[in-house]
Amino acid sequence: MSSWKSEVWEFAQAIGIAAILSIFIITFVMQSFLVEGSSMYPTLSDRERLFVNKLVYRFREPQRGEIIVFRYPANPRKNFIKRVIGIPGDTVAVRSGQVFVNGVPLDEPYINEPMYGTYPTVVVPEDTVFVLGDNRNNSQDSRDRSVGFVPYKNIVGEAFVRYWPLTRISIVDSKGFKDPFGEEQ
Repeated sequence: MSSWKSEVWEFAQAIGIAAILSIFIITFVMQSFLVEGSSMYPTLSDRERLFVNKLVYRFREPQRGEIIVFRYPANPRKNFIKRVIGIPGDTVAVRSGQVFVNGVPLDEPYINEPMYGTYPTVVVPEDTVFVLGDNRNNSQDSRDRSVGFVPYKNIVGEAFVRYWPLTRISIVDSKGFKDPFGEEQ
């Protein structure tokens, strides 16, 4: 084989390996996600870009305070991003704008303003989570029947790195979420 054919073949192999590796990473390890809307403000803003860890929930269940991306139950082609408030077995309620988990009020320094209204006490079923947006008064979340309890099978992964805009590059964490039944997350 001539030298140029050999180089073309090597280049084609490199492109093929890169494509296979990219498909593997996007399918099983991590994926880019665009925040659309203001439901997670002030923690996350519209048009920010994140990397989502798709591997983490293969080894453990979601925890209170984590920010997750999930397929919207009413339209699985659409992804939502919200904060986990209740895990299986928890009771969740909203009274006078205050969120209660298992009867204990949550300390939520990551929200901008108190939530309007109430939400009846519910028990989070097995293999699901109860989620709320940080911008409680402008969020379609578990309080809405079209979202409801989010099944584990709908969870894409945990938001873990904000990479755009460049001025806000950071690790996405629970931003001061205080679990009433454990240590600060």
